[in-house]
Amino acid sequence: MVESLRCWFAEDLDRLPDAPRHTELIDGALVFVMSPQRWWHGHLVTMLTVALMEQAPGDVRVGRDMTVRLDERNRPEPDLLVTTADYDGDRTWFAPDEVRLVIEVVSPESAHRDRTVKLRKYAEAGIPHYWCIEDESGAPVVHVYELDEPTGAYAPAGIFRGTLKHRDPTRENRGLKYVIVPAHRTLIDQ
Repeated sequence: MVESLRCWFAEDLDRLPDAPRHTELIDGALVFVMSPQRWWHGHLVTMLTVALMEQAPGDVRVGRDMTVRLDERNRPEPDLLVTTADYDGDRTWFAPDEVRLVIEVVSPESAHRDRTVKLRKYAEAGIPHYWCIEDESGAPVVHVYELDEPTGAYAPAGIFRGTLKHRDPTRENRGLKYVIVPAHRTLIDQ
């Protein structure tokens, strides 16, 4: 659900104590996630969080339930992100230059935002990597995008079913990672 009676600013999200969890700001409008989350979505996000945390090098951290302040009118909340920022327990958002990878797990209510709006906004903010994960008959399909710096847009880098073999976005060209995404679990192997 999108609240559109007023134009909001990024800092307003920190002053809305009664806002529902996962409230985002897109183009100055508050976006509330009102539909219940599917188990598939939650399970996949949890498995990816654990796998990424186990494999992340020491100079990056994995975050969830955090927004990215793209500009004064946009503060989306990806399902997962990989950041170079140091841990700060009072932090409520990350700047785009602190984020290496954003991951969105598509749900019916977020499909348009995840596939088009956020894809464009994360690229325009300069975040180098974007993964958009779709549900294909219960199995995750990972759409991988890399930032094309000359155009400031994402270029498709692959669509992966079963096994994702791609350059590791957490290590800036330092080796490959293998992400295995079977229907019921997600593992990352070196």
